Amino acid sequence: MDFKTLQVSDEGTILRVQLDRPEEGNSVDSQMLTELLAILRALEDDHTVRVMVLSGAGDHFCQGGDRTEFPELLAQDTSGAALRALGEKAQRVCSALSQLRLVTIARCHGDVIGAGLGLAVFCDLRVGADTSRYRMPEVGLGVPPAWGGVLPRLAAEAGQAQVRRLLLTAEAFDAARAKQMSILHEVVPADDLDAAVARLAKPLARRDPTTVRITKNMLNALAGANQLSVGSYADDEFLTAAMARRALLRR
Repeated sequence: MDFKTLQVSDEGTILRVQLDRPEEGNSVDSQMLTELLAILRALEDDHTVRVMVLSGAGDHFCQGGDRTEFPELLAQDTSGAALRALGEKAQRVCSALSQLRLVTIARCHGDVIGAGLGLAVFCDLRVGADTSRYRMPEVGLGVPPAWGGVLPRLAAEAGQAQVRRLLLTAEAFDAARAKQMSILHEVVPADDLDAAVARLAKPLARRDPTTVRITKNMLNALAGANQLSVGSYADDEFLTAAMARRALLRR
């Protein structure tokens, strides 16, 4: 496939997917969501790949959603339908990522913010550079934290009490705190990040795929990940209304 916002490297049992909008901080736009969804759907029919590594080009993993799209989409369709479709597409990507039959690893460096943090927590395992930084800024920006249906997943991974503070204060936190909250599974020096990801990926690529798929299904059921779609469409409605209001205020 010819990708515009991703770099994809197929290493047989390991597939590397890199967000590739470095000039925009790898911000997630509609095109990137479309391409991510295409890859995730293709992987469901690929029985060679056992591990997918998600990373970001340039200085950051991902600095969030591309907010420049919001007023453009609203100008195209004042009913908000285009904004709603964007939110629903983000939910489909995150749901597909969490339910993928193979193991996914997020390689986190630089800024991991908003939608970027959402993509990371929907991966099975997360390794971060000790210099990486994290934030959920939505409430500070005047929009609810509904992107991709991330709230249930984040609460399941990090705990409701921790997530409540992160969302309401919109404060930034470092890699050490991210590990303390189980947002990261491992923190390493930035220069060792690739080696740490490889140490995880190589043995995982040798695991029996049927056992991995069943184990992931069991873990998803235990964590309530299969309930992510509950309320997500209502969340999209609220998110659309909030984004539309913000876009109008900027005019």
